Amino acid sequence: MLVTGAAGFVGSHLIDLLLDEGQSVDAWYRPGTDTGPPREQPDRVRWRGVDILDAGAVSAALAENRPATVFHLAGAADVGSSWDQTYDTLATNVRGTHTLCEAVRHTGLAPTLLITGSAMVYGPSASALSEEAPLGPTNPYAVSKLAQEQLGARFAAEDGCRVVLPRAFNHIGIRQSPSFAAASFASRIASIEAAEVEPTIDVGNLQAKRDITDVRDTVRAYRALAERGASGRVYNVCSGHARSIQEVLDGLIALARVEVTVRVDPARIRPSDTPLVLGDPTRIESEIGWAPSVPFKQTLSDLLDHWRHATSVARS
Repeated sequence: MLVTGAAGFVGSHLIDLLLDEGQSVDAWYRPGTDTGPPREQPDRVRWRGVDILDAGAVSAALAENRPATVFHLAGAADVGSSWDQTYDTLATNVRGTHTLCEAVRHTGLAPTLLITGSAMVYGPSASALSEEAPLGPTNPYAVSKLAQEQLGARFAAEDGCRVVLPRAFNHIGIRQSPSFAAASFASRIASIEAAEVEPTIDVGNLQAKRDITDVRDTVRAYRALAERGASGRVYNVCSGHARSIQEVLDGLIALARVEVTVRVDPARIRPSDTPLVLGDPTRIESEIGWAPSVPFKQTLSDLLDHWRHATSVARS
């Protein structure tokens, strides 16, 4: 099995899952970066530096390993920074997906190709979003994910390759960059507990509500979809329950070992911040049999413990 973006947040958890199944994994990471390979892995993981924008390198790596399943996770994932890095976001997500699809075509392979999409492609809605909900991306990242998804759908229709298209809603967990809200809160609390910083957390909009899933459940969904998902069909990967960012922060503060003060910083409020992003999981539940299983409190506890450990290691 092949995982692109294997050194990233979601990629690392998918590799953990595949290894637990006894699978061997060809793990691609972007060469020349400090993101991978991130840590020791068994011999069943073969790390390879492959730039997803380098058509020759992608084709050569595919031809050598001839994977039966490709999990395409490589890409720019930060919504906030996509406003300042629009060109790179579009290049990595759209051109990268096009390069991968073209390489599959030219090498004559017929793998199952799972292309990870995003719920950010939907337009604003005050109710739960099904897969038929109107599309209306409101930021450069979302635009790139919609284009990426459409490339995959076209590839499935024109080339007969089995392409599965999950639309993931928000997912959190250990190893996520602190540029994301939950990880940022947990990292700050760990630093406060270690008396490294003042006991204050600066925040943006806490009223936005998001459908949040533990990343370990998200990769279980990807695995199940790769096995049982219909080609060219979109599947929401979500819990069907919306939580405010305030609830995430309050949950982490409740686990803190010290007093923490919260302070709103207007500079942290995004140019476009949709009030509610809530998914309807009916399709993936009924057709695939997947549902999230990790309790929310456990997700937050594991996340905070991760940053406590990272803070301790950094100090030693």
